[in-house]
Amino acid sequence: MDSDFDAAVLHALFTQPPIGLHVLDPELRIVRFNSAAPGVQGLDMSDAVGRTWRELGFAADDVESMLRTVLETGEAVTDFQYRGRPAVLGGMERVLSISAFRLQDAEQRTLGVAGTVVDITVPDRVERRLKLLHRAGEQLGSSLDVFRTAQELADVAVGELADVVSVVVLDAVLHGEAPCPGPLVDPVTVRQAGFRAVEAITVDSTMYEVGEVRMIPRGTPFAQALSDLRPRLVRHLRANDPWLIRHPADAERVREAGVHSLIAVPLAARGVVLGMVTFYRGPGSPPFDDDDLGVAATVVARAALCVDNARRYTRERTIARLTQRALVPDRLPSYTAAETAYTFLPVASSGVWYDVIPLSGARTAFVAGDVSGHGLPTVTTMGRLRTAVSALAAMDLQADELLQHLHDLTGQLAREHVPAENSDQSELTATCLFVIWDPVTRTCTLSRAGHPAPVVALPDGSIHVIDVPAGPNLGRGVASYRSTSVNLPEGSILTLYNAELLQDTDQDQLPAFRDAFSTPMGLTGRLQDMCDTLMTSLLPDNPADDAVLLLARTRSLGPDQVASWTLPHEPESAAAARRLVAGQLTDWDLDDLTFSTELIASELVTNTVRYSTGPAQLRLINDRTLICEVSDNSNATPHLRYAEDDDEGGRGLYLVAHLAQHWGVRRAGRGKTIWTEQALP
Repeated sequence: MDSDFDAAVLHALFTQPPIGLHVLDPELRIVRFNSAAPGVQGLDMSDAVGRTWRELGFAADDVESMLRTVLETGEAVTDFQYRGRPAVLGGMERVLSISAFRLQDAEQRTLGVAGTVVDITVPDRVERRLKLLHRAGEQLGSSLDVFRTAQELADVAVGELADVVSVVVLDAVLHGEAPCPGPLVDPVTVRQAGFRAVEAITVDSTMYEVGEVRMIPRGTPFAQALSDLRPRLVRHLRANDPWLIRHPADAERVREAGVHSLIAVPLAARGVVLGMVTFYRGPGSPPFDDDDLGVAATVVARAALCVDNARRYTRERTIARLTQRALVPDRLPSYTAAETAYTFLPVASSGVWYDVIPLSGARTAFVAGDVSGHGLPTVTTMGRLRTAVSALAAMDLQADELLQHLHDLTGQLAREHVPAENSDQSELTATCLFVIWDPVTRTCTLSRAGHPAPVVALPDGSIHVIDVPAGPNLGRGVASYRSTSVNLPEGSILTLYNAELLQDTDQDQLPAFRDAFSTPMGLTGRLQDMCDTLMTSLLPDNPADDAVLLLARTRSLGPDQVASWTLPHEPESAAAARRLVAGQLTDWDLDDLTFSTELIASELVTNTVRYSTGPAQLRLINDRTLICEVSDNSNATPHLRYAEDDDEGGRGLYLVAHLAQHWGVRRAGRGKTIWTEQALP
């Protein structure tokens, strides 16, 4: 009974299980095997008994070593994977899972080894493809750069899916433009964006250098894929293929590399063709099949979205740069108060801006600012702030008062750009440095909001940072700004810059300025050359943000250009003002402006006598225009109004406004100044 049962079990064991079962003797020769097992179907086992697995041609050295270890130690091994091309299977690639354990009799004598073989080729390929797709999802699109994304695609696919991968894109993609939607039917010019090959493949690397331009001719699988946006699979490349005969250069490259199978997949996303991806397999690799085509199409589809995102980012960055260049001055105006020069290096389309603004009284304002963030929203915000600074400066506000208004505007812009539920978490801020230079008094008034303090180089060669109280960034915290006034000699050079050039403003950075200013040209050379040299010296090797450098060499107005008088608080001062103005204009040879200037001075002094309590200060400045100023100790601001026909007064300021080219009111610490400008004859 037991022997019959044992025989039945042994028979079932070798005829029914869905795995390949082998019994090997101590010399690892086959004693018995299950030829019906699916795991070894296709193997030629007609003469297997008495032979080793190595002799059958599907076990390498590592498999035989594993079996001998099991035989010697008795430790079982499970799921030992063998990947190869057994000769008994016609050289087809297989993945086999092998398990083995030692056989012993009742007296613990070693009888041999029992081994099971399971063909896991199909599950293994599925797992490898899933891993490839997962890795592609993780590695593709790590940056918004077209070339880097293309190279990432080549790196991911080589070794797992193909032996050679070439990625080309249309030129328009590199400029951020969208090519015409739909298929491409004409000969297409493309640019190499990514390439990689396994070491065993020899290719002419000069043909695949990144940036190389070439044409995709008609009649090739590549052109066919672009014509209808369907991938092409060429299982077997042959020298006598019609398209290779028509294009001998391609045939020669195929022959030299030894590739025998290819897949061409159009790189397209959102209905727009971006380029082409070609996969090749060479010696030692099986031809591509339909499953490989599906995997290649999936990987390319993911990469295409990343490339298109990079293209759209490039387009937005290009628009932002163009907008930025349109919103900042491309040349600085020339004024008597100072000679100016600038160097602007746009790198990341940020909110860096600079400006030179004319003010009343022959004064000039120098501005440098920086809005947080990058891209088009930041650039447009910069333009709005720059416009606001110009408008506030035209109102003759004090430097600290101007920054307070700019702080409120920045906060308002921040709230407009943040959803209501996150309105208290705005990240929009800005920095600004506002400098006013008065060439008459040689006084420099400065105020800053989070911006680096300026550096000044004096004519005697000394260089130092101007100590300006640092207020909070615009749009952040409570507006609390103070201004500082310093006297500077004529010929001093003010240096305004943003944080990209110097990350701090302490004294340790002064050597960089000293080295830059200690060039052979010194402090008296051409200012633009000096600005370019200084930018080169201070700019980091790899700047991450835009950089700007603004230099202003101060000038002053001499005594022959300025005349001032103090007039007592009495009605007769108006007549005295007319006499003084007439005499001074005669000295300046400006008699043509005598009548209008007498009337302007008379009306302004009359208002001072009427509405203030102290003496009036009358000043004439002979600059590019004739400037007439009257100052008093009253804080009352005059307003232009139109008098009725029966009104006995109220026409003085109206007359002043018509006689002058420009006019305005400038507040001081105590009192005000009413000024006018007239064009010189």
